[in-house]
Amino acid sequence: MNRVVLRSVVGGLVNGRSCNRYISTAVAVARPLESSEFLSRQNGGVLGAVQWRSRMLMSTSSSSGQATSLAEKEQKEEKESTNGNNSVDVSSYWGIQGPKIRREDGTEWPWNCFKPWETYEADLSIDLSKHHVPKTFLDRVAFRTVKSLRVLSDLYFQQRHGCHAMMLETVAAVPGMVGGMLLHLKSLRKFEHSGGWIKALLEEAENERMHLMTVVELVKPAWHERLLVLAVQGVFFNAFFGLYLASPKLAHRVVGYLEEEAVFSYTEYLKDIENGKIENVKAPEIAIDYWRLPKGATLHDVITVIRADEAHHRDVNHFASDIHFQGKQLRDAPAPLGYH
Repeated sequence: MNRVVLRSVVGGLVNGRSCNRYISTAVAVARPLESSEFLSRQNGGVLGAVQWRSRMLMSTSSSSGQATSLAEKEQKEEKESTNGNNSVDVSSYWGIQGPKIRREDGTEWPWNCFKPWETYEADLSIDLSKHHVPKTFLDRVAFRTVKSLRVLSDLYFQQRHGCHAMMLETVAAVPGMVGGMLLHLKSLRKFEHSGGWIKALLEEAENERMHLMTVVELVKPAWHERLLVLAVQGVFFNAFFGLYLASPKLAHRVVGYLEEEAVFSYTEYLKDIENGKIENVKAPEIAIDYWRLPKGATLHDVITVIRADEAHHRDVNHFASDIHFQGKQLRDAPAPLGYH
């Protein structure tokens, strides 16, 4: 028997067979028997070799099962952690990580859409009665256009001030973005500064958008009102884009009159709250943080600060139109940055 084994080993070395051919990978494939298996077969029959191979397969399957079980456990824990914190941790290959920000009282800052340094206390000393009297032909065109739009909105919304405010803010947030975008492109084309007006107009657009985010917390729009928003935004954006390209001074005058109407609308809103027609509910948390309102702020406080913002936008856009009417460019006058 030993002579047979010796002949087999010597034959393998002479023929240059690789020893790796005889190394088991614990995979059930047909291969030549090793000498140890051959001896086991002779001494204990085929049963010993089969038992040895079965143990190897079971060991491999057990390792694979443990790895799968471990991965499933980690996924389950991650899912439970995500659901518990109501947040999603996004891993980034680029090393980007948001800052951990807290309020002054130590609680975690809950908003991703704005940061504490972007909040402010509204200036309520603004003159609400100011009005630009139409003097030129373009002034009268702007004034009549806005008055016509006001009639249509009043017929549709009537005394539903919340829905009216929602529609108003979806429109009011468009001009600042369009004006800032076109001034940005002009600055790139002509290699000149904008005098800060790009940032001022984008600040206006962002402020108006925050008005909308606040109003939506108070008013849950119906499906037909959402559909109306889509239609109005599509028409107004393209119309104002063309108007600003053709005549920036007319475009800013139109916005100035739109803001005058906004001041009037919010004044009527406040009157109905004071008269008890509309419940003076608690202010949304987003409004309390954005305008730095006291914890006990109410709807009346929120509408008051929004109205003050609209009055500031009124002044800024009438000022911008006056600059153009005097034959100058916006960059010739300093932009009122931070003038909400």
